[in-house]
Amino acid sequence: MRHAATVPRKRQRGVAAVEFGILIVPLMLMLFGLTEYGRAIYQYNTLAKATRDATRFLSTVAPGNGWGTARCLAVYGNTACNGAALAPGLTAAMVQICDATNCPTTHAVVNTGQGSVNLVTVTISGYQFHSLIDFPVGALTIGAPDMTFGNISNTMRQAL
Repeated sequence: MRHAATVPRKRQRGVAAVEFGILIVPLMLMLFGLTEYGRAIYQYNTLAKATRDATRFLSTVAPGNGWGTARCLAVYGNTACNGAALAPGLTAAMVQICDATNCPTTHAVVNTGQGSVNLVTVTISGYQFHSLIDFPVGALTIGAPDMTFGNISNTMRQAL
C-alpha cells in the first residue's frame, strides 16, 4: 500500500473540487441561517425601540391622551402615521397601551417610597417574523422557520 505522499499527482487531480462540492451545502445552510438570525434580531430590536419611543411620548402627556400618536410612533416611527411600517406586517392592532385610565389597578398611583407616580406601558404582541429563505423539497421544507415574537413592551413613569 502506498502512502498518500507517494501517490502520483495525476491521481489526486480534482480532489479539491470534490471536497468543495461536499462542503458547499452545509456552508450555504450556515450562511443562510446566520443571515436570517441577524434579520430576526434586527426586527426585534426595531420593535423594542419603537415601543420605547411610544412609551416615552406617552410619559409626557396626561393619562388617556395621545394614544393615537403613540400607536403611530410604534408602527410607523412618526406621528403622522405615514410611510412604511417599521417592520413588515406590523399593524396598529398589535400595539396595546396601558396607563392609569385603562389599567388603574396596576398603573395608577404607584408608590415609589418617595411619593407616587402613574405608569404607562406600550406593548407590541403577536408580531410574526417571516423568513425570506424557504426551500420546499417535496414534503420537507428547508429554511428558517417563521416565528412569533413574545410580547415586546416598555414601561415608564407618566406625567401627573
